[in-house]
Amino acid sequence: MRARIRFIAPLAMAVALTAACGSSGSSGTGGTAASGSSGSSGGSGASCAPVADSKLVVLEDDKHLQNADNVVPAVNSNAAQSNAALLPALNAVSAKLTTKDLVSMNNAVDVQRKSADDVAAAWVKDHDVTSGLTKGSGKVTVGAAGFTESKILATIYSDVLKAAGFDASVRDVGSRELYLPALTAGTDIQAFPEYAATVTEFINKQVNGADATPIASGDVKATLSAVKPLAEQLHLTFGEPSPAADQNAFAVTKKLADTLKVTKLSELAAACSGSSLILGGPAECPTRPFCQPGLEKTYNLKFASFQALDAGGPLTKAAIQQGKVSIGLVFSSDGSLAP
Repeated sequence: MRARIRFIAPLAMAVALTAACGSSGSSGTGGTAASGSSGSSGGSGASCAPVADSKLVVLEDDKHLQNADNVVPAVNSNAAQSNAALLPALNAVSAKLTTKDLVSMNNAVDVQRKSADDVAAAWVKDHDVTSGLTKGSGKVTVGAAGFTESKILATIYSDVLKAAGFDASVRDVGSRELYLPALTAGTDIQAFPEYAATVTEFINKQVNGADATPIASGDVKATLSAVKPLAEQLHLTFGEPSPAADQNAFAVTKKLADTLKVTKLSELAAACSGSSLILGGPAECPTRPFCQPGLEKTYNLKFASFQALDAGGPLTKAAIQQGKVSIGLVFSSDGSLAP
């Protein structure tokens, strides 16, 4: 599946998802295993008890609790400056790419066992990304990290660059600690599909030290604006962010969402009291600001109890589906969230 380090602002941690579970966005929390039992606002406690269903739906983070981990092109500055067609081609991808697309493509590869190359090619064709591209030339190597989504995105970038006239290819380059130096040097790779908030805090710590004050936020444009001067020191340029994001999210069963008539976290808070709402996630969730404490502070959600499971992995998803927890931490682009 995927393996990536996500930042849990203001802390960073690696989490495992299946083989090495992805770590994007943030997985914060706060509180204790049984924090708060008083109601938040309106609604009976019983209405928010776990409801089993095989289908999961992500509730919109409408108050932007999570940092914005939107997919964004990262390009070596010298490569971008030497060919004016490079960034516009990748920005054309950003203009069409959505989180729903990520879910669908991850599902096609991880669940339906299609090849990443075929899935990427189909997306480019179906979304007419290559029409009207400014023509460029020269060799461009796009880096891909060691998880499905990164390989798909890198292949999409490569396919679109080929359509724009570049001699483009994909190279597997491993973790950010390995590929970012290669990208800043611009010798082995010249472009990479990055995640805005995560790469921002990685660069922030590289430039300003391990104790640097976090600069990423739930606003993707503000996040990229904050990291721009730091990225310039590393000879990196970012393109336009896409609407697509792979970040921490919170899911409930479709049956529970339909029963409560909720699509947003704020609506869940308005419908539920803490007498029956059970939260599931990684063991550190009750102490991380982007998990339980963040839900309590930002949305005024109250929980009857917390179940320690995993970070967006099979344990949490199964617990939601089996009606053991009402809501759990998942990753927004997880292929298992496909309809």
